[in-house]
Amino acid sequence: MKRKLILLGGGGHCKSCIDVIEQEGKYEISGILDRQSLLGQNVLGYDIVGTDDDINKFVNEGYTFLITVGQIKTSSIRRNIFSLLRKSNAQLATVISPRAYVSKFACIGSGTIIMHDVLVNASASIGDNCIINSKVLIEHDAIIEDFCHISTSAVINGCCTVREGTFFGSNAVSRENVHTNVEAFIKAGSIVK
Repeated sequence: MKRKLILLGGGGHCKSCIDVIEQEGKYEISGILDRQSLLGQNVLGYDIVGTDDDINKFVNEGYTFLITVGQIKTSSIRRNIFSLLRKSNAQLATVISPRAYVSKFACIGSGTIIMHDVLVNASASIGDNCIINSKVLIEHDAIIEDFCHISTSAVINGCCTVREGTFFGSNAVSRENVHTNVEAFIKAGSIVK
């Protein structure tokens, strides 16, 4: 039986998440929480049913949650929502596209989404509340800390550490054994040495 899922954030990233969630087939999306002004609207056929103020109500009704707000300049919005969910003892979904390959020797944190065509190799570790976007490669022994967004087609090579809150841009590539700063912003197409 599918678990009932509430999404938090109804923008563009939410649309990509919905596609992955539907393909994985573990969850039934029951609605989206967003701003008060958007109540009654829908995203790809799923209604915006409340705001962050309704989190406790849905926790008490046994729903699972996924943060579907995107992250580019800062992780602060996703981090704040994550904190609200934790304070409410909410169950967080971990979503993995059936089109991704995640090694059985890798570790994926709660609230993280692994999107289409991602490859996560052996002994890689991905923290909580991360976005691992389409076509990303995370090599062996790499560590992606909490609240990171690894953007489309980025490559994190072996034994790298991407520190908490980092945005790692599309098509950016790290050399092996690189360690970013906390809350780093890696531009699209960069080579990280």
